Amino acid sequence: MQSIFNRDYVLQQLASPETWDVLVIGGGATGLGVALDAVSRGYRTLLVEQADFAKGTSSRSTKLVHGGVRYLAQGDIKLVREACIERGLLQKNAPHLVKNQTFIIPVYNFWDRIKYTIGLKVYDWIAGRLSLGKSVFVSRKETLKQLPGIKQEGLQGGVLYHDGQFDDSRLAINLAQSIVENGGFVLNYAAVTGLTKNEKGQLNGAIIVDAEKSASYQVKARAIVNATGVFVDNVLKMDDAGAGQTVVASQGIHLVVDKKFYPSAHALMIPETSDGRVLFAVPWHNEVVLGTTDTPVGKPSLEPRALEKEIDFILQTASGYLHNAPTRKDVLSVFAGLRPLAAPEKGSQKTKEISRSHKIITSASDLFTIIGGKWTTFRKMGEDMLDTIEQQLQWPSKKTTTETEKIHGFSESVNWGDPFYFYGSDAQAIKKSINGAHHTWLSESLKIHEMQIRWAVQHEMARTVEDVLARRTRALLLDAKESIRICPEVARIMAAELGRDRSWIEEQINDYTKLAEQYQLA
Repeated sequence: MQSIFNRDYVLQQLASPETWDVLVIGGGATGLGVALDAVSRGYRTLLVEQADFAKGTSSRSTKLVHGGVRYLAQGDIKLVREACIERGLLQKNAPHLVKNQTFIIPVYNFWDRIKYTIGLKVYDWIAGRLSLGKSVFVSRKETLKQLPGIKQEGLQGGVLYHDGQFDDSRLAINLAQSIVENGGFVLNYAAVTGLTKNEKGQLNGAIIVDAEKSASYQVKARAIVNATGVFVDNVLKMDDAGAGQTVVASQGIHLVVDKKFYPSAHALMIPETSDGRVLFAVPWHNEVVLGTTDTPVGKPSLEPRALEKEIDFILQTASGYLHNAPTRKDVLSVFAGLRPLAAPEKGSQKTKEISRSHKIITSASDLFTIIGGKWTTFRKMGEDMLDTIEQQLQWPSKKTTTETEKIHGFSESVNWGDPFYFYGSDAQAIKKSINGAHHTWLSESLKIHEMQIRWAVQHEMARTVEDVLARRTRALLLDAKESIRICPEVARIMAAELGRDRSWIEEQINDYTKLAEQYQLA
């Protein structure tokens, strides 16, 4: 199978004097959504990312494609409606990654039974024809059967409802592939270090530095989009040194534990924890993800660290609902992500109360910045951004095709028990390359094979061991200790593919080991 991505060819395009229609800065969910919409309208599009695609927040979500039950409780009907529509569209466009996941809210008093039953019926109604299934009240007996290990004292039953579940970084990689397949260009490890303007003070390009070759490129662009999540203010200051703060960062952490602590096919949702947050226990890749927190943080980082109080909060809350509750020693991996929330205009607000709706800002020099939003609505965010660009720059209006755009890997015949399911239509080619040696796993427990490493380099733009173990496969998030064990072999395989030497291998092993140790609890 011919690779659709050639890094040297992309760099040649950067060196070309030809002007881009749309330059997107940022390779997370938002930037990928903008770039996909741009190419769908026929624009010559370039997306650059300073690290790897989905390196930040976009690979560290709760793994849910959801309308947002908590936003319904806050009265944000518009956001819930938009998210429910996008959830349905994404399941249709990427059925190999998005599955219908049932959730159960355990009910311990009469008023909660009434509140959640009615609330989730409203949730169903808002979703309309794109609903994933009807919510129903289930008896105490059925709840205990479906949620083995749930605390029984005072349990009256549960409310079952439907939402979506997905693999975030795998979707990001497939989106990058889709952009390239539709004529766009994407490049990871390429940072924008400055913006250029014409004599009228309007933006007309950017300076991009390729991290691998330390080469600098000055590119021209008719429209520049700042889609850098929690780092949008850094780019805004490149445009205007006096630009104010537009985003606040909220940290959410997740703990991954063995499914023995929650051996259910249904996800568990606790809508009101002790401090008013929401807690999920979500089955994912044969393990369970517990989360999330909502903690305001100061300066954003590409590698945020979980706070002890956040870890304790999740473990303590889980122990209030699970008989066999996990402890620190049972945590396979802990990861943290930063949500880019629109900064409140007046006074201070708790981050959990700040709207997750997205917002587009156009500067005096026509830098287009998008803030807020979430994975579920990435497609709509891209559409809104291109509509804004066309209107602001007085381009002829073009219609997006992303509502029906099948994302790379599209496959309707998905066996969720297959360890290669998330490759979708690519799975067959990977299995063929393995050629009968299915049981020669690099990791038996994580079902990671040498051919997946080669595939990640050849077809999925992986450049480092971290790219492979954190985002092309999910080893780092599923079992940090096991990922460290297989790291040296992964480095050797990648070195052979990339033409790297022994010093590169040693550097990659050291860098990855230091990183992965941060995902373990001592």
